[in-house]
Amino acid sequence: MPRILVVEDEPLINQAVSDRLRAEGYDVRSAASGPEAVAAAATYAPDAIVLDIMLPGFDGIEVCRRVQAVRPVPVLMLTARDDESDILIGLGVGADDYVTKPFRMRELVARVTALLRRVERARELAASPTAPKTVGALVIDPATRRITVHDTEIHLTPLEFDLLAALAAAPGTVLTRERLLQEVWGWADAYGTRTVDSHIKGLRAKIGTDRIRTVHGVGYAVEAVQ
Repeated sequence: MPRILVVEDEPLINQAVSDRLRAEGYDVRSAASGPEAVAAAATYAPDAIVLDIMLPGFDGIEVCRRVQAVRPVPVLMLTARDDESDILIGLGVGADDYVTKPFRMRELVARVTALLRRVERARELAASPTAPKTVGALVIDPATRRITVHDTEIHLTPLEFDLLAALAAAPGTVLTRERLLQEVWGWADAYGTRTVDSHIKGLRAKIGTDRIRTVHGVGYAVEAVQ
């Protein structure tokens, strides 16, 4: 039974989310502050975390940073503001996805389920890795999940790696946001296309803006840049 840690300081929201995830068959623990969340992540070892950004003690971004430094865990952020800077910071420290309040409970459950599917798919791929992929000066090694540019290793979050690997599988080919959502996130609908855009921005900041081409209204492509 997958273990989910729900971190939310609003008691009613915490209870509602926890109850719904339990009803879906998950083992759920909850926390209501930054320090409590970090302690719970260490002792409970969750398979995924539903994490509010605004928390007492210290915020969800700091929680994510501390948790990911110990053990990579898929994280779904909850944010009361559709603030791109907060979202990009969260994704940059290891969060995989975000939902803006108010949210539909069905959507949250679907996002959590997709996160867990993606992690399982990554494990399966790691068990039968392919040879490193070279696109210009960019080298992607599925066996070690390492990225290098001009022989310098670039640190990516697990989801950023999966996103880049999907784009690099066919260099120069434009992949739609909808296709990326299906291949990387495991979503069957196009509701989260902004999530793709946010992750692309974070990825460009790490590997260089010219390595990922935008085709407006369509999607993205990786280019062979030296």
